[in-house]
Amino acid sequence: MTFGFASPSPTSLTTATGGASRHGRLLEPSQWTAAGIPLLRNPREVVSGLHSRHGPVPSTAVIAVLGPEERLVASASFAQRSVSADGWEYRNALLSRLRRILPHDLRRRTPVRTAVLLYCRDGDERWTEEDGAWMWGLRDACTLHGLRCGAYITLTRGGWQVLGEGRGGRHPGSDSRPERLGGTTGEVTSLTLRTGGGATEALRRTAAR
Repeated sequence: MTFGFASPSPTSLTTATGGASRHGRLLEPSQWTAAGIPLLRNPREVVSGLHSRHGPVPSTAVIAVLGPEERLVASASFAQRSVSADGWEYRNALLSRLRRILPHDLRRRTPVRTAVLLYCRDGDERWTEEDGAWMWGLRDACTLHGLRCGAYITLTRGGWQVLGEGRGGRHPGSDSRPERLGGTTGEVTSLTLRTGGGATEALRRTAAR
C-alpha cells in the first residue's frame, strides 16, 4: 500500500504559522508531524476494534478516547458532511461528542487520556484539505476537553493509514463489512455512543451507552 500527500495548490494553504486556507482552519502534514503526536502501539488493533464497533461508511467520523495502555475508555460515531472543510466546524462536532461520552480532564495538570480520530472517506489515502481540517479540529477539541491529541486515521477503499506516520494496512477499508467483536464477520449494529474497557479485552465486549 502506498502512502503520500496530495500536493496542495499554492493558494490553498497558508504558512505553518497560520494553519488556515480558503476552506477554513486546517493543519498541514508538516505541522501535524511537528506537533509530536504520540504513536499508537498497536494501530491495527485500534482500527479493527473501532471498525467493528461502529461500521463506518464514507463521511463517518469515529472519535475514541484511550486511557493508559491504550485501553478504550469511550467512543462515538457520527456523520459529518461539510462543503467548507472548516476545522472550526469539525472541532465543535468533536467537542460535542466528547462532552456526551465522558467528563473533561481540564483540572489535571497533564492529560492522562488520549483522543484519536478515525475518519472514513472517499478518495485515496493521500492527505487532503478535509484531513487537515479534521486535524485542526481534533487538536483543538482535545485542548478544550483536557485530553492529549492522538492519531488521526483515515479509512478509504484502499485500507487505513495513520496519517503522518506512514503506517497502515489494506483491511479494514471503507467498503469492508464490520466484523463482530468476537472475530466473526457479520452484521453489527452501529450505535451513536459507545463505551468499553481495554483495547484488547473491551473491544470484544458488547458496547454500552
